[in-house]
Amino acid sequence: MIDPAAKVRQKLEEEIRVIEQELNTELPKELMKARAHGDLSENAEFKFAKERQAYLSARLGQLKQRLANFAMLNLNNLPRDRAGYGSRVRLFDIEKSAEVEYKLVTSEEADAAQGLISTNSPIGKALLGRRVGDEVKVQTPVGTKLFEIVHLLTIHEEG
Repeated sequence: MIDPAAKVRQKLEEEIRVIEQELNTELPKELMKARAHGDLSENAEFKFAKERQAYLSARLGQLKQRLANFAMLNLNNLPRDRAGYGSRVRLFDIEKSAEVEYKLVTSEEADAAQGLISTNSPIGKALLGRRVGDEVKVQTPVGTKLFEIVHLLTIHEEG
């Protein structure tokens, strides 16, 4: 089975490389240039570079944590009979009498227009651990939605 998280890991690693390049090469140059202008208390360039440095350091920490989480992603721990990461779930929207299909993915992979919803989104969270026949109530920004799961294909069945 192809590792479904490989593309996400690659995307995270690339963003980490870009941030480390800026933190270790570009920002130190900007800070040195800003220091050369003299009084740092009223130096907007210096202040901006320091704020950017703090933001990038925090983002780098988040990305490395996400990467560590992916390293621990074990497909054998994902449910075989309930909705989980990588599952395709077809829902019947009870209010609209229409079906909609989603694939549960990470926040990095999410693209609602393509039917890829994050397991951290309201609908994604509501679907986790559910089976065919379950009714799912989801609080969305436009109000409460009621769905019934009519079809489920887990990551194990898709391979």
